Amino acid sequence: MKSIKVKSPAAIISAFLAGALIAGGVATAASTSPSSVITACADKRTGALFLSSTGTCSSARTLVEIGGTGLNAKAISALVTPTVVSISVTSSQGSGTGSGWIYRSNANTSFIVTNNHVIETAVTTGTIKVEFTNGDQVNATIVGRDPMYDLAVLSIRSGNLPTTAIGDSSKVSVGDPVLAIGSPLGLASTVTSGIISALNRPVTAGSAGSESYVNAIQTDAAINPGNSGGALVDAQGRIIGVNSAIATLSSGGTSGSIGLGFSIPMNEAKRVIDEIIATGKSTRPVLGVFFDTAFTGIGARIQRLSPGEGAERAGIPAGSVIRSIDGVRIPDEIAAIVKIRSYAPGTQITVVVDLPNSGGSKSFRVTLGTAPSL
Repeated sequence: MKSIKVKSPAAIISAFLAGALIAGGVATAASTSPSSVITACADKRTGALFLSSTGTCSSARTLVEIGGTGLNAKAISALVTPTVVSISVTSSQGSGTGSGWIYRSNANTSFIVTNNHVIETAVTTGTIKVEFTNGDQVNATIVGRDPMYDLAVLSIRSGNLPTTAIGDSSKVSVGDPVLAIGSPLGLASTVTSGIISALNRPVTAGSAGSESYVNAIQTDAAINPGNSGGALVDAQGRIIGVNSAIATLSSGGTSGSIGLGFSIPMNEAKRVIDEIIATGKSTRPVLGVFFDTAFTGIGARIQRLSPGEGAERAGIPAGSVIRSIDGVRIPDEIAAIVKIRSYAPGTQITVVVDLPNSGGSKSFRVTLGTAPSL
């Protein structure tokens, strides 16, 4: 798992320390349920849960409801954990473990989502194994990865595997109950509960020049080393975030949960995942600016523009300081990058800047460009 060091109880340093691989896992692929309650069938013999699209069950199963006014942790865990996998990586750089979840499955092949930092040591050499809850292990190959979003997609030659519903991360609110599911410290199918503590939390990870930027969902559900790539699940058992990082008060190394975990919002992740499955690659949105990293004021100062890109076409002058994007306050360069990368390429956004030379404030409509993420 990647961890970020906390400068003080109120401040998070926007840099991650290398740590043990995180994991977790939950399934996806089904469309978002329009209802606040999901109906499922519980097998009377095994207790396993199966989604019910009709709201009815066979005589061998009992109808149960998930969701509604509260979080039924027992029912959601039974529904989701069969789709959770543990991931082990062995390479010349060492070994580690993480988590993943089954996003899509057909008769012959299944796609598993995890964090890029879980599998990146095995990109050129090494092996990746996926372990199911029954103990079976299969070899996995990398379909594609996106270090900028800290996401990766694996494929395995196993078909017709269970998946679960994907949630809408734009609809979540602070205080909503959630479950985090993964394999912390190699302990498969571990479930922890909590709430969404904050939204749109700017978080960065990685070394200079290869950072990943996350407009993160913050949760106090316990996330520990080994949870990376796992799922943050809502009260209806739908995935709303990919667990990716934790904050730590330690002066070095990787420590356990202190109630500050961060997940990649599912809507942001889904675009990248679908692009990787379709083409093996992914894209990122481009504003078309280079920020002044030495600027210490409030906002993000534009040092220069990329010729022909969205900012220049919209008429934003170099030297301007971005103060908000689509109404969201931008306190610094990191917040600007994170907010921009939360959009899809081609999206039109409203950027409010302080013009250079005391020229006052001005609002610009900018169409984001596109660039390869890797």
